Amino acid sequence: MVYDEFADKEMRYRQRYVDLIVNPDVRQVFIKRSRIIQLIRKFLEERGYLEVETPILQPLYGGATARPFITHHNALDIDLYLRIADELYLKRLIVGGFDGVFEFGKDFRNEGIDRFHNPEFTMLELYVAYQDYFFMMELVENMISSTVEQLHGTMRVVYQGAEIDFTPPWPRRRMADILTEYTGQKIIGRTKSELLAIAKQLNVPILPGADVGKIIDEIFSELVEPHLVQPTFIIDYPVELSPLAKKHRNEPGLVERFEGYVAGKEICNAFSELNDPIDQRARFEQQLEFARAGNEEAHVMDEDYIRALEYGMPPTAGLGIGVDRLVMILTDSPSIRDVIFFPQMRPEK
Repeated sequence: MVYDEFADKEMRYRQRYVDLIVNPDVRQVFIKRSRIIQLIRKFLEERGYLEVETPILQPLYGGATARPFITHHNALDIDLYLRIADELYLKRLIVGGFDGVFEFGKDFRNEGIDRFHNPEFTMLELYVAYQDYFFMMELVENMISSTVEQLHGTMRVVYQGAEIDFTPPWPRRRMADILTEYTGQKIIGRTKSELLAIAKQLNVPILPGADVGKIIDEIFSELVEPHLVQPTFIIDYPVELSPLAKKHRNEPGLVERFEGYVAGKEICNAFSELNDPIDQRARFEQQLEFARAGNEEAHVMDEDYIRALEYGMPPTAGLGIGVDRLVMILTDSPSIRDVIFFPQMRPEK
């Protein structure tokens, strides 16, 4: 389906109904979407993980770096936020004694709309106690590859003309190494002024107020991400990019984090979870500094979450998968709007 970016909402919804009625290919996309979620749920339940539900309306937003939607509760006369992630509540359940919990949840981020972004989207989050990011990498590649095979009868699929092979194991590439490979520069460990100069040299636009982590992220997104067509794990991120991840066991300045990339786009994010309340407070305070410097997506201070860590959270591996993007790839759909029944659209005049 192709949509005119400037068509009004009513016409788009009307076209959606027509497509669902008369276009069997459109119907199959949504049948496959349901099947993908069923297969992932079955995979996790077979391993003993408990499906749960956490609040959508939250007194503080957290678990990701993003701008929230704000609403108001009249009876309590307080502002609330639509969640940007499920993470901090799911980790509270780990503190409460659950060894493995997951949730298919709607998240909301007040950001732009394009082929890969919708302000309301579906996220799978999973947290497993007494594990780390190595465990989670293996789980992710096995879960997704088995889902692909059960859906298509093969681990090879074609997305927008490119054949993608999901057969595990997927390559693991250190972020520092792959940045150097595609930029010709040492990126990790540089100062903000050095990174700004490198970004200018590489013709990567950087918004005012960007901190060190944001600059690195922009360089990576612009110059590395498009090359990650085959399933690949990028591992060991700088601490400035990861306020909720545990420090690397061997590499100062890095954290134990990975992101999974397919078809040039991130489909998952995971790490060994930070469970030290003193370190977590320091990370939140650093995020507040980033916010004061102009970063509108910086993480907020969450005293209640720090209190939960003070009770004690075991070593934990955490994961978030963008369900809509995964469905896009597994149904060969060019836009996120093609895999959401009622995507956000421009309102009528």
